[in-house]
Amino acid sequence: MLRIGLTGGIGAGKSTVSATFSECGGIIVDGDVIAREVVEPGTEGLAALVDAFGSEILLPDGALNRPALAAVAFSDDQKRATLNGIVHPLVGRRRAELIAAAAADAVIVEDIPLLVESQMAPLFPLVVIVHADVETRIQRLTGQRGMTEADARARIAAQATEEQRRAVADVWLDNSGSPADLRAAARELWQRRIAPFAHNLGAGQVVRRPVRVVPADPGWAAEGQRICQRLRVACGAAAIRVDHIGSTSVPGLAAKDVIDIQVTVESLTAADELAEALRAAGYPRIDQITGDDVKLDARSTVPAFDHSNDPALWGKRIHGSADPGRPTFVHLRVDGWPGQQFALLFGAWLAANPAVRSEYVDVKRQVAAAHSDGGDYADAKEPWFRDAYRRAWEWADAVDWRP
Repeated sequence: MLRIGLTGGIGAGKSTVSATFSECGGIIVDGDVIAREVVEPGTEGLAALVDAFGSEILLPDGALNRPALAAVAFSDDQKRATLNGIVHPLVGRRRAELIAAAAADAVIVEDIPLLVESQMAPLFPLVVIVHADVETRIQRLTGQRGMTEADARARIAAQATEEQRRAVADVWLDNSGSPADLRAAARELWQRRIAPFAHNLGAGQVVRRPVRVVPADPGWAAEGQRICQRLRVACGAAAIRVDHIGSTSVPGLAAKDVIDIQVTVESLTAADELAEALRAAGYPRIDQITGDDVKLDARSTVPAFDHSNDPALWGKRIHGSADPGRPTFVHLRVDGWPGQQFALLFGAWLAANPAVRSEYVDVKRQVAAAHSDGGDYADAKEPWFRDAYRRAWEWADAVDWRP
């Protein structure tokens, strides 16, 4: 099962995308629909709203008067928080019931208006944001929904900002054009990314790309942060720490367009116990890799850190992304073991030493030109890494850096 979080500001066009995904085969769990269900006459939700805001929010037939509720609840932050505190738990419970009833291979699209505001983004392997600028949304809300301009602006101001939405967006769908344009973009997204993602996840397949070193992308840092947040939620207390590591974690460094994340755990047993949680988050395990392929020589032994080439100390587990839009490797390493420490050291060493960064980029480009396969590429870099291990730890001792 692949779960997708879909959201966007009021009037942005989220419903159009949701309908398109439904036509493509997605099972839509609509937060707006559920929010109406949980406050129908006779429900505990409606009773709680009346207790909080008074009987003035009811129509003569006992149903909820939504404009009246909105006028009260959106008048200040405290009242809005009261409304959310009543409705959100009920919506969450009903959403869980609908998801539990879906088939194991389903693509669940959770249409959640306040996904960003409720900090739910890390729960999803993929977050899709639908966006339109404020003035366009106001025109739609006043023209199509009959809101007053003041009400429309108040609703928009009460929701997340564009910056907050961009921070959690894996996919950004711009709806500044026509509804037909938006539907076409949503269908293409489904065909090129969502459907392959679901297939890969069901088959336990990891996305790999041919080796190609590209210029540094300023977006790597934000992507790494989003993935780290997702993995913290997936791993829970079993993750001692979660870090963006490798070349894409170093600002300005040319690299393969692959995000590497390290999850530090207390043991390999703990790593094994996370396999299903990580797969549900979009990261199947690569079973054939059970450790780092370390070929250290005598010079690589660092006196302050007894990092021998004992394979028992270099064991790990590795998972990879099933999402074709964001190749990622997740390395699970044991706290205090040499591989875990060196992964943290390596980025810090490169960031602090421009000459080493240039040297490493040259090595990567030379190796990439000769090896398009990821395994061959890694093996060809090994001689450089053997010496880099020693040099990095010597730098760490000199500046008193510790993981």
